[in-house]
Amino acid sequence: MKDNFSGHAADYARFRPAYPETLYNFILANTEGRELAWDCATGNGQGASELSSHFRTVYATDLSQKQIDNAMRKVNVHYSVQVAEQTSFNDNSIDLVTVGQAYHWFNFDRFHNEVKRVLKPGGTVALFGYGLHAVDEKVNELMHHFYYDIVGPYWDEERKYIDEQYKNTPFPYLEIACPEFEFTAKWSIDHYIGYIKTWSAVKHFEKAKGFDPVDDLEKELRKYWKEELKTIKFPIFLRLGRV
Repeated sequence: MKDNFSGHAADYARFRPAYPETLYNFILANTEGRELAWDCATGNGQGASELSSHFRTVYATDLSQKQIDNAMRKVNVHYSVQVAEQTSFNDNSIDLVTVGQAYHWFNFDRFHNEVKRVLKPGGTVALFGYGLHAVDEKVNELMHHFYYDIVGPYWDEERKYIDEQYKNTPFPYLEIACPEFEFTAKWSIDHYIGYIKTWSAVKHFEKAKGFDPVDDLEKELRKYWKEELKTIKFPIFLRLGRV
């Protein structure tokens, strides 16, 4: 599994968007047990933190020690450095497995074998993420050009699975039909730029070209971003199933 985020783990924890309560409520409504949850590739721990209010214990794993060092802390969340495809968890011990914005980096077959090993009979697996956001007409125009034309060639090949909302990835479970979700927030221009700078394609561009492509984008954005805060909307997608 690639690690594109250890180098800026603190910024990742600070600027990345969250997920709406409606998403977690839907997942929980389709999860039977409340003993153990596994938040795989936890990143900044936002998913694990949310689950901690609903489960006795949450295991939160990531391949990056730096990500874990910057993660949110909860008494019943236990962090460890482990890869998605091979963990130390007991067979048939987990009620819910969640993966937020990371499944596309996994070895699909090996991960699903591990999920089937650790989940209890009837346990639930939830794979979710977010695509390209929307702000307003002008910002959307600038970001569309930046996303596809400027840093587009520098996205990892796996990014296509996000753009396809995981529809073309293996999902060997009894699938549950899911509604659409959306995360909405009000961000300042500085927070918005901070978020864009966490993109893996931006880091790849900078390494290849020797300069940060967000600098030119920021100059253009500041011409049109006159409000203190703008509303930003992320489309959230979910694949949910049971073993």
